[in-house]
Amino acid sequence: MADSKTILVTGGAGFIGSALVRRIIEATSHRVIVVDALTYAGNLDSLAPVSQSNRYSFEKADIADEPHMDALMQAHRPDIIMNLAAESHVDRSIDGPGAFLQTNIMGTFSLLQAALRHWRGLDDQAKAAFRFHHISTDEVFGSLGPTGAFSETTPYQPNSPYSASKAGSDHLVRAWHHTYGMPTLLTNCSNNYGPYHFPEKLIPLVILNALEGKPLPVYGKGDNIRDWLFVDDHARALLLVVEKGTPGESYNVGGRNERKNIDVVRQICTLLDEMAPDAAIGRREDLITFVTDRPGHDGRYAIDATRIETELGWKAEENFDTGLRKTVRWYLDNKAWWERVRSGGYRGERLGLDAKEPG
Repeated sequence: MADSKTILVTGGAGFIGSALVRRIIEATSHRVIVVDALTYAGNLDSLAPVSQSNRYSFEKADIADEPHMDALMQAHRPDIIMNLAAESHVDRSIDGPGAFLQTNIMGTFSLLQAALRHWRGLDDQAKAAFRFHHISTDEVFGSLGPTGAFSETTPYQPNSPYSASKAGSDHLVRAWHHTYGMPTLLTNCSNNYGPYHFPEKLIPLVILNALEGKPLPVYGKGDNIRDWLFVDDHARALLLVVEKGTPGESYNVGGRNERKNIDVVRQICTLLDEMAPDAAIGRREDLITFVTDRPGHDGRYAIDATRIETELGWKAEENFDTGLRKTVRWYLDNKAWWERVRSGGYRGERLGLDAKEPG
């Protein structure tokens, strides 16, 4: 993929999407069109490092709006579509599953339909080179016991409204390839962490609460195990799959960094005590508060990333220790970003409306 392509990235103002867009602009010659509805987790400030590039443009749109998707296809003629637009927080899916079905299933359907019409209108060479890459989660596979790992052939067994909606979208993408012949790619990743992470998720929430001396909520006994992937490693993997992946196939992306949630929280506390000591707060680990576990909380996830490592040559560059230290440092150095997010001043619906917005 050495020649310059036009890549349409949906959900490009989100956590993983913005990391991908920054990577594309900084490391390639491709043109990027970011499509994002700017819901609560969409944040254009996460794209500020590349927003002045003449290869970057932004379109505010909902992927479930099929006529709008058709118009974007006609206006930009993308060579590649990378779909990261999704509702992604398990707790929110328990309280309000409807939004997850609408975005993750109906939105993916609308985007696939618009992409199919666009693809059918291309010449044979462009048709063969086109890719629709759907980015998904390891949560579609359900929960593991104490051993083993999810592979590309693991049966789907989603346990939350969120993971069920993502499983449904994965099946749609597979069906559009096998039924219509459209060149699709699918990736399922483990838990991401890193800079620009929305503060409702475990790692940024613990960092910010610990900085402010607030309780650090841990579900159950904190024994749930997750396989952690640094977001910039994930962005590299996504570009590699688009470039070298086989259409119709799926690739699991994981960091091979399994940790119990309680150990993650304790490690963050130790880093903050070292990097940002506060006598008034004291030892951050004393802030840990165990709370009632959430319904249907999956016990353990782990990704077998052998396929992407052996077939495509990808490997995570960050281990959890180095990645977490970089993440904590980023939050310490970027207080303005997370303060705007927390206050709501940089949520999508208000973005750009107030020319006097601070910062």
